[in-house]
Amino acid sequence: MAESNPIEKGKIGVVTVTYNSEHVLEEFLDSLALQTHKNLLLYIVDNASRDKTLEIANQRTDLPCVILSNADNVGVSEGNNQGIRAALADGCDCVLLLNNDTVFPADMVGRLYAGLDRHQCEMTTCKMYFHDRPKVYWYAGGDFLHWPSFKSRHAGFRQLDTGQFEQPRRVTYAPTCCLLARRTVFDRVGMMDPKYFAYYDDADFLLRGFQHGVALWYLPDAKLWHKVSALTSRQPALVERLFVRNRIYFIRKHVPGWQARAWYWLDQCQYALSIVLFKSSLERWRRRRAAAQEGWAMFRK
Repeated sequence: MAESNPIEKGKIGVVTVTYNSEHVLEEFLDSLALQTHKNLLLYIVDNASRDKTLEIANQRTDLPCVILSNADNVGVSEGNNQGIRAALADGCDCVLLLNNDTVFPADMVGRLYAGLDRHQCEMTTCKMYFHDRPKVYWYAGGDFLHWPSFKSRHAGFRQLDTGQFEQPRRVTYAPTCCLLARRTVFDRVGMMDPKYFAYYDDADFLLRGFQHGVALWYLPDAKLWHKVSALTSRQPALVERLFVRNRIYFIRKHVPGWQARAWYWLDQCQYALSIVLFKSSLERWRRRRAAAQEGWAMFRK
C-alpha cells in the first residue's frame, strides 16, 4: 500500500460516506466530537449531495476533517475506498468505517481501539441498537452461514437487550456501519468491491477477511444506535434492485458455479411464487428478474 506520511500509532481515520445526509449529519458529528480518543481524522466522502450536507460539514470547526467531494454518486463501496486510501496515505494506524446515520457515546472509538490489543486482533466492532428502539438489538455479533450461500446473520436481531450478548467474542461478520480495522487488513484483503455500489459490499469484504484469516472481535462494551434505513427509505425501488442484484453477484462470486446457478433459479422461483400467492405484482417480478439477470452478468464484467 503506497504511503506518503509516516504511520502514527493510535491515529484513526474515520471514514463516512454522505449522500443527502443533512437530517442525520449533525448528531453524528456531535457524537464524534465528544470522543475521548482524540487522535482522529474524519474523512467525509460526499457523493454529490444536493442538500445542505456539505454546508453542515464545512461549518464544523471542532473536528479535524478532510472532505472529499465527488461530482457524481460513486456509491458507498467506492466512497469508502476513497476515504480508506486517503487515511492510509495520511499515515493513519487504523481506519474506522462508520455510518453517519448513527449516534454513539464518547467512549466508543476508544473502546474499539483498545480492543485491538486486548484481543490481539485486526478488526473490532460494537454492539448496535435500533435508534428508534434503543433497547432492541440491530447487531450483537454476527457470522456467515457457510451452507448454502454464505448468508450473513446478525446475532440478536430485533431482540430486547436482557444482557444475553455481554461477552466479547470472535465473530466472522460485522456490517461496515461500524468497523475498526488496522491498516494491515487492507494489505491482506484489498479494498471494497466497487461493483456493489451499496448493499452486500460489507458482506463481501468481511467474507474475504475471514478467508484471509483476519481476526474480528465483537466488543459489547462499545455501543452505537443506528437510524436504520434513514438514508435509503426514500428510494425503495432502487434499494430492492440493489439487494436483488448484489445478492446474485455475491453468490456467483463466492459460491461454486453449479450451486450459484441453483440459487439463481431458486430466487426466480420464489419471485414467481409471490405472484401466484398475490404477494407481489407482475411489474415487481419483472424488476426483480431484471435485477437478478444484471447481478449474474456483473461477475464477468
